[in-house]
Amino acid sequence: MPTILFIEDDSEIRGVTARLLRSEGYIVEEANSGEEALNFLRRSDRDPCLVLIDLMMPVLGDWDVVDVLQSEDRIVALPVLVMAAGHPKTAPGGVAFVRKPVDFDLLLGLVRRYCGPPPGQRG
Repeated sequence: MPTILFIEDDSEIRGVTARLLRSEGYIVEEANSGEEALNFLRRSDRDPCLVLIDLMMPVLGDWDVVDVLQSEDRIVALPVLVMAAGHPKTAPGGVAFVRKPVDFDLLLGLVRRYCGPPPGQRG
């Protein structure tokens, strides 16, 4: 089952986006901080197909969590999709970007690119 790790400190945005992705058939693991997400990744025995992250967070925010993700041997290859209100000045390699407010059709297209179609839509 394609799993997405969604890191967002705003519970309303996290809830709405996670519900949308779940309604499409994806499993969504939610984290409200970069630290919580890293703890999940370090203890989990399965890797998500995509890490979806809000760029502006109070703990391990900005590019800090992306830097840590990309320094961890096991998870360095995970695709990262950053959501933010403006365009980042620089983005590390392997990072895609989507502007807030998020166009859900664009988001779903990017999720399908990295995770494939959800179960039941393959084929």
